[in-house]
Amino acid sequence: MAKLLHARGFHVTFVNTEFNHRRLLRSRGPAALDGVVPGFRFAAIADGLPFSDADATQDVPQLCQSTMTTCLPRLLSLLATLNDTPSSGVPPVTCLVVDGVMSFAYDAAREIGVPCAALWTASACGFLGYRHYRQLIEQGLVPFKDESQLTDNAFLDAVVPGIRGMCDGMRLRDFPSFLRTTDREDIMLNFFVHEGERLSLPDAVMVNTFDELERKVLDEMREFVLPAPLYTVGPLLLHAHHAVPEGSTPLDALGTNLWKEQDGLLDWLDGHAPSTVVYANYGSITVMTNEQLLEFAWGLAGSGYPFIWNIRPDLVKGDAAVLPPEFLEAVRGRAMLTTWCAQEKVLAHGAVGAFLTHSGWNSTLDGICGGVPMLSWPFFAEQQTNCRYKCTEWGNGMEIGGEVRREALAGMIRQLMEGDEGRGIRRRAAEWKESALRATLPGGSAMANLDTVVRDVLLAKFSGRDGGNYYAKN
Repeated sequence: MAKLLHARGFHVTFVNTEFNHRRLLRSRGPAALDGVVPGFRFAAIADGLPFSDADATQDVPQLCQSTMTTCLPRLLSLLATLNDTPSSGVPPVTCLVVDGVMSFAYDAAREIGVPCAALWTASACGFLGYRHYRQLIEQGLVPFKDESQLTDNAFLDAVVPGIRGMCDGMRLRDFPSFLRTTDREDIMLNFFVHEGERLSLPDAVMVNTFDELERKVLDEMREFVLPAPLYTVGPLLLHAHHAVPEGSTPLDALGTNLWKEQDGLLDWLDGHAPSTVVYANYGSITVMTNEQLLEFAWGLAGSGYPFIWNIRPDLVKGDAAVLPPEFLEAVRGRAMLTTWCAQEKVLAHGAVGAFLTHSGWNSTLDGICGGVPMLSWPFFAEQQTNCRYKCTEWGNGMEIGGEVRREALAGMIRQLMEGDEGRGIRRRAAEWKESALRATLPGGSAMANLDTVVRDVLLAKFSGRDGGNYYAKN
């Protein structure tokens, strides 16, 4: 989004937390950030948590609680500093674009008197899942009555009546996972009640999705965010590629991965036939037990297919991810084990025939844009909701249900790659790829909608001027 706005003439200051900014510097290098692109700079504010220089995900509940309670004055201080130093060559702040779960920045925009647009970075179906938390509380379904219900499959499979705008047969397990608590004061439950209900406060809401994919859900979401108008602007991955083609500007050097990417994967894929490689990545936050790691490992090995597997240093809960020598020997010559990679480029490669994913929204869109069938193992947040929609509404995925077992996983991979069900899923994945492409080409909905937000919201107070100063709060 920041790149798209910069390409339209905005001066961009991209605001991270200090923790994430340090990680970005380590993964990308200082030369790939400040000073590379005129009119695009980085800044940071403290997140309110104790200092840490670790290359690992922070405690998510603590971070969410802290952003709600400590970050507004820090952002206001940064904005005041930027506005008070005109000699620095940075123009005054004229608008904010805000992460949709960082609603303290709406208050900052109101306080300094500039327009504000929110970017909801997750799925629209995920938003509706969160937005129904209040209803589930009022129905007495949440919080759960006792700890046993957290793992009671019969209870989690219960269909919830009266859920507006979502697919038929929504079960408790299909809602974003933070409702799975016995504590009414649970931080994450209340964080998403709070942030979901405040998404009506900015001057516009943009969603990283496209109309054909989530039309019914988007119609309902529009009602929930009134009076703010809602615009689809995605998939941002394709949108940015079409608006700022690779190699066209120094913007290419600006990336967002907090893990250092490994090279050589595309060359390795070039040596494989079309749709013969499995790509496995469970995101930047998901963690698993060592037992689960081994089941995934031997399931991939048992499928018989070559594979790429991203194994982050912090993938295993409380320990380093270590695979046994006998596994490494069994997959020698047909496995590429990495710590991180340029995922969108891997999924766009014709050799990749299946994607094992946690169903986070960025990964889901990467899979859609690549036209790759997905095998989902949802872990937390709205990943469960995304997985439900892939399997029942969009037809481009299958789910690994419950605890992963190596034999079952190997069988599911083979079904997705070569079975009758897999062929149907592959056909739908190709259709969604074409639909995403149409939305983001010139004249498509993504470009038209972003132009509307720029004209009617971000530049509304400055009619006739070419740009302003855009602050992306991530």
